[in-house]
Amino acid sequence: MSKKRKRHTPQQIVEKVRDGEVLLGQGRSVAEVAARLGVSEVTFSRWRNQYGGMKSDAMKRLKELETENSRLKRVVADQVLDIAMLKEVAKGGILSPASRRRAAAHLQRIFGVSERRACRVLGQHRSTQRRQPVITDENKQLTKAIRAVKARWPRYGYRRVTGELRAEGWRVNAKRVARLCRDEGLKVLRVKHKRRYLGSAAGGIERLSATRPNKVWAIDFVHDRTADGRDLKILAIVDEFTRECLALEGGRSIRSHDVIEVLRELCLIRGVPSHIRSDNGPEFIADRLRGWLSSLGSNSSFIEPGSPWQNAYVESFNSRLRDELLSSELFPSLAEAKYLLDRYRLDYNHRRRHSALGYQTPAEYAASCGAGIHDELAVPS
Repeated sequence: MSKKRKRHTPQQIVEKVRDGEVLLGQGRSVAEVAARLGVSEVTFSRWRNQYGGMKSDAMKRLKELETENSRLKRVVADQVLDIAMLKEVAKGGILSPASRRRAAAHLQRIFGVSERRACRVLGQHRSTQRRQPVITDENKQLTKAIRAVKARWPRYGYRRVTGELRAEGWRVNAKRVARLCRDEGLKVLRVKHKRRYLGSAAGGIERLSATRPNKVWAIDFVHDRTADGRDLKILAIVDEFTRECLALEGGRSIRSHDVIEVLRELCLIRGVPSHIRSDNGPEFIADRLRGWLSSLGSNSSFIEPGSPWQNAYVESFNSRLRDELLSSELFPSLAEAKYLLDRYRLDYNHRRRHSALGYQTPAEYAASCGAGIHDELAVPS
């Protein structure tokens, strides 16, 4: 049975080296000194080379520095490995617990680290890592319903999706819908808008506020192109109180007499508005249009030049129109553009829920106010 190896403290090593130097000075051989000290000749020679002439305090400090140096090396090595693991999984999104769960398993497989370390690097609790999510039948059905809503309205966020689900009879919390949308990868990418100059709304929305249906109609133009590169001009008319899109007419060119024809048809169906708000475009400031409105008892309200925020309601509608239709559709012809614009108008009025209306559709809100236009076409499926 081999003898157990003895470990020496720094102070013991220095003392034995000094004792060995004394014995060597008395004429003893290295072998005799090593045997007297209870170590091998190789060990004694190594001690003399490394620690000869050193005091016990200096030896102790050296050992402490060596221990600290080893510790720092381990820390640096751990940090390098942590950085390498984070770089490995940084290519994909690791925000949700499910994605972190997959990332932790991947790190264990690639780097051979423990589950504890992989979870620490990713900020994942080990209990969360080990818990397998239970997908209930209700969640499956709710996810299917969410996908159906998103198929009809790809640009809907979770709040409007929640409004649609509640209208269908689901008793569901908006946070739950947000979580399911996130888990299914159905989050809507935010559109980055150019920074615009912020000005006062004086002379615009604040001065003339819509307090009832038909008090203020807002009109504006939106410009686009068909597939052949030709201009497409779109006239949008919105009731500021009910948020209904009253008209959405497309054409190659729309002049003041065309605007009058559209307004005349709307007045026959819905009645004459008290005011019509618009910018200072040539079609809107034309004497012919202003005289016609005056003959009906309706007033023109023009915003200040270069102040689109004073016509905020129709500008907001134009933004939704471009985001949900114009940016995703390529119109092969003018006839196709007119058809899709009319279908969007019907969908917007009868299906698209408005947050400012308590997630009612504009048609539902108008009906509750005793107003609303009567669309001759059926709501498209």
